[in-house]
Amino acid sequence: MRIQLGWFDGPLARRIADIATGELEPAAPRNASTVMVIRDAAAGGVEVLMLKRPASMKFAGGAYVFPGGSVDSADFAAAGAWRGPSAEELGEHLDAPPGLAAALVCAAVRETFEEAGVLLAGTPDGTVVVPEGPDWDADRAALNEGTLSLAGLLERRGLVVRADLLTPWARWITPLAEPRRFDTRFFAAALPAGQQVTAHAAEADRVVWIRPDEALAAARRGEASLLPPTATTLGEFTLASGVADILGRARTVVPIQPVLVNSEDGQAWLEVPDGIGYPL
Repeated sequence: MRIQLGWFDGPLARRIADIATGELEPAAPRNASTVMVIRDAAAGGVEVLMLKRPASMKFAGGAYVFPGGSVDSADFAAAGAWRGPSAEELGEHLDAPPGLAAALVCAAVRETFEEAGVLLAGTPDGTVVVPEGPDWDADRAALNEGTLSLAGLLERRGLVVRADLLTPWARWITPLAEPRRFDTRFFAAALPAGQQVTAHAAEADRVVWIRPDEALAAARRGEASLLPPTATTLGEFTLASGVADILGRARTVVPIQPVLVNSEDGQAWLEVPDGIGYPL
């Protein structure tokens, strides 16, 4: 399937041509994690948390996205405090070696807390915490500023990463011709009981809980911008009867890498592999 997207322009078309001829080396993709935070909808199905990125952001500015971001070097050190499936077991589902699998989970926990205030961590006995109050706000700010690591936050508060709250869902790799590339694992997670979503102003200028079918309808009307991985995931979630239906699925992710191509008229197009169910 071919998709023409509005942000394709002349420079990108030239990058596609230069990479195809070997004149330009593709950028190396950065490992990243994205989390679809979900809750049961009153009328059945699910609602998913989405953040609208500020238009000024270099990557996907103005798009509605799920919380997430790149793996930091410090995420590899945060995996010591852990509850749930082992890194080896998760690595089999994530198509990643154990060390990277653990870092991907830690990045998912860190980014979801930084961007949405949702903390997928708890006490060693399995109790999920509710991160509310000025002291938690200060820790979240320090995490965003890089003056506090996830490992430091967990140690200070006697918490562990709740890997058992994260369900591996998908893996998308940015096309070769994009100047900023990511190798992103997608996770699904239920909103922990008692927790509230609070967006980080630098990362989102709007936060919404929305049914997947409503988000897709808004994109078709031109009222919302969705990247192909986001739209595809929303399409999959429209089939779910509730949170348990999504979290109960055992999935082993396979890499999906769309391809950027130039047409004869000089326009750039995105080719998405057949069979993934792209809904737009």
